[in-house]
Amino acid sequence: MLLPKFEYHEPKTLTEAGEILRAVGPDASILAGGTDLLVNMKRGKTAPKHVVCLSRIEELKKTAKEQEALTIGACLTVAGLREVEQVGADFKGVYEAAGSLGSPLIRNLATAGGNIVTARPAADLPPPLIAYGADIKLMKENGERILPLEEFFKGPGETAIEPGEILCSIVLKEPPLYSGGGYEKLGIRRSLEISVVNVAAFLALDGPSGAINEARIVLGAVAPRPIRSPSAEGALIGQEPDERLFQEAGQKAAEDARPIDDFRASAEYRREMVKTLTKRALKRAYEEAKVREWRRWK
Repeated sequence: MLLPKFEYHEPKTLTEAGEILRAVGPDASILAGGTDLLVNMKRGKTAPKHVVCLSRIEELKKTAKEQEALTIGACLTVAGLREVEQVGADFKGVYEAAGSLGSPLIRNLATAGGNIVTARPAADLPPPLIAYGADIKLMKENGERILPLEEFFKGPGETAIEPGEILCSIVLKEPPLYSGGGYEKLGIRRSLEISVVNVAAFLALDGPSGAINEARIVLGAVAPRPIRSPSAEGALIGQEPDERLFQEAGQKAAEDARPIDDFRASAEYRREMVKTLTKRALKRAYEEAKVREWRRWK
């Protein structure tokens, strides 16, 4: 299938990109890795008159560690994300999610920001990023704003991004001592599969054998957008972590899920899998949290 006709723009700076978006207005689509936009254009699902490619804006591909936070450029590829030392060391849930996204070819093209702005309910990166409390930086020609990622998603394909805005970076604060994260994904196949269900967990403990003082459980592919599980989180906080507690949290998470029936799985099956994946993600998070005292950032 051929692409529809469009005018192509390739700015070299964010300022130039903002000027182009202001000039062409709502007839523009932003291109990063192209793994979603180009496919949808070929299928006739979208036909923008202007395509603004961000691939030559170098600042959008960089990472920086400063003021106890890690900033990740939105145009860093998913494969590149897995090569960032700080991600592998301190944000294991994000690292695991990046490794489960598509094939090596897709990971070399797809970008961290692209996996967010498409707002797919089953996307891999949003659940662990939300579990770690990520913020995003959005910029347009006349300024910028910081938004918690959790507040960015409105529904399938719908976000809080405003006309002319560009998602520039993802900001992850340094995790506390004795904290950890985990990510679990279920697909019909072992690889190259969209999530039937995915779950991310984050735990912070009072100490290596202490009670849970902070918990976040984020569910994907079981609602119109990634959702927290307040019931599971409430069941965890203040408790001593163990197998029974994680099983109870899985049950609570399943009650908070809002899955639907579709061609990949029934709502009932998805709800059952939320129980299992939540328990697994919590066990991963707990195992990391018990030993995190020696990885304090410098």
